Amino acid sequence: MIENKSATSKIRFAVIHIVVVLLALVCLLPLWNIICISFSSSAAVAGNRVGLWPVQATVAAYEKIIGDTQFWRSFGISALRVVIALVLNLVMIVLMAYPLSKSKKEFRARNVYMYLMVFAMLFSGGMIPTYLVVKELGLLNSIWSLILPGAVPIFSVIMVMNFFMGIPQSLGEAATIDGATPMQILTRIYVPCSKPSLATVALFSIVGSWNDFYNGLIYITKIKNYPVMTYIQSLSVNLEELIKNGGNANALANAAEVSNQNLNAAKIVVAVIPLLLIYPLLQKYLITGIVMGSVKE
Repeated sequence: MIENKSATSKIRFAVIHIVVVLLALVCLLPLWNIICISFSSSAAVAGNRVGLWPVQATVAAYEKIIGDTQFWRSFGISALRVVIALVLNLVMIVLMAYPLSKSKKEFRARNVYMYLMVFAMLFSGGMIPTYLVVKELGLLNSIWSLILPGAVPIFSVIMVMNFFMGIPQSLGEAATIDGATPMQILTRIYVPCSKPSLATVALFSIVGSWNDFYNGLIYITKIKNYPVMTYIQSLSVNLEELIKNGGNANALANAAEVSNQNLNAAKIVVAVIPLLLIYPLLQKYLITGIVMGSVKE
């Protein structure tokens, strides 16, 4: 009987592993196909001959993206934006979540701020009012126009607030008896205990700031100030324009190797690489932070 249970358990584990592997392939194969398209010639891509291996391999699409100084300038703008937005988001999230995690007895206006915060999350001011505010503040064509409108992510505030609520109040009470100020309690007890939650919202901030291209289109009118996602989104292959401008034979030959299809595939690959480097560092905190920060006990 025990042997039958053991055999049944092994079969179940084998089936589970097979299903997980198949699901992983379903997720990874489309990305691998995009990578292959980005390294294939424009003729092969147009002929729909690219599968799970590059056809007539070439790096012309990447040369078009990386081979100009504006790409690196935009890359630097995006990197700076991610760093500033991450620091600002974490500071604002922690400072807002900490008082909201207190009871109504400790913070009488708590419910009023909660209602305002949830209302702002569900009903935003809209794109046009936000644009007008940014314009009136003189932030157009500056990196701050990409950062300040999203300085306080409400969803992340609620997640960290719920995480703070799960920390035993006895820790704060003991620190208060020892003479600690509220700021000392926050920085020395709550923040160190909240690494999983803070790592989760940090990942949200990094991914959101890096992948965003739409705000760059709205608030930035000069190409030299584009973040990298907005810049590569604006790239396209136009042989007719090149011919009209009197492009030489080498330039025409290089441009002919790239179509908008494999150029778009190369854009996706370039966009994913930094996130693939960052995600493994924060992945171990992600599930814990989401689970513990999403449920109020």
